[in-house]
Amino acid sequence: MKRAGIAALMLLLAMVQGALAAPVVISVNQFVEHPALDAVLKGLQDYLKEKNVAVEYKIHNAQANMGTATQIAQQMVGEKADLLVAIATPSAQACAQALAKAPAEMKRPFLFTAVTDPVSAGLVKDLQKPGGDITGVSDLLPLEEHMKMVMTFKPDIRKLGLLYNAGEANSKMVVAGIRELSGKMGFEVVEATAAKTADVFSAAKSLVGRVDAVFIPTDNTIVSALESVLKVGVENKLPVFAADVDSVARGAVAAMGFDYYRHGYQTGAMAERILNGEKPADIPVEFQKELQLDINLKYAELMGVTPPAELLQKATKVHK
Repeated sequence: MKRAGIAALMLLLAMVQGALAAPVVISVNQFVEHPALDAVLKGLQDYLKEKNVAVEYKIHNAQANMGTATQIAQQMVGEKADLLVAIATPSAQACAQALAKAPAEMKRPFLFTAVTDPVSAGLVKDLQKPGGDITGVSDLLPLEEHMKMVMTFKPDIRKLGLLYNAGEANSKMVVAGIRELSGKMGFEVVEATAAKTADVFSAAKSLVGRVDAVFIPTDNTIVSALESVLKVGVENKLPVFAADVDSVARGAVAAMGFDYYRHGYQTGAMAERILNGEKPADIPVEFQKELQLDINLKYAELMGVTPPAELLQKATKVHK
């Protein structure tokens, strides 16, 4: 009996240890594949790996299709994950809507990231007290600093083209902010929109001859088809500026933004808190404060502009 009891105890301990070692499950809804959003996911994964958090990931990609993002969100609710993560505003909105409709037993903690304005996107009502099961990390950037950089780079700008998807809430908010700044800073805004990646090239072409430079916000549709915009910029000596530094490595002239890998790393830290038992409702939405300036010398020359010495001295990274 004693041996049987010891054997049973050992079996029980083994089962408990196995349960403790079982990985948590994180379901991810990424809106589209492009370097910035891919870097967010990598940063999240690396943080949790460094903290020795065992995770089983269920990663879904909507390929820039809102209908697909909605289907993924509904699927994620049924995956019984320990945490739902949405990367970019459209996927975050889809997940929030799916959770709102889910029965109580299917509710899950939800973490968004790479979302510009979570309040106007309808994700939270208060940044300091998100409430419900939702919180996250915003990639809202100081637009005035962006515009000052563009104007320092090219002081003769009279008309600035804004290329974006009018269906993306974050892009509409950024465009509205730039429009407000334009009068004070002495330039006119000319908008061109693309609802899908196949429309990006023609939208960029429509700006040729109408603007002195092009600015791309953190718009998932445009960034995923960035090479089309760069082609137009090079062929027409039309400088293309971006809101994310990952686009500079691909060929945008310059960006004053932040490293999306670090953004994902910060998201990982918040995920760890939630997995350890903190409620999303009690965790304020976070912002990334550290900006960096990246400049691409090769594409600046191809697009007909010379980087000012004062910006080169401030640059975090210069691509040659």
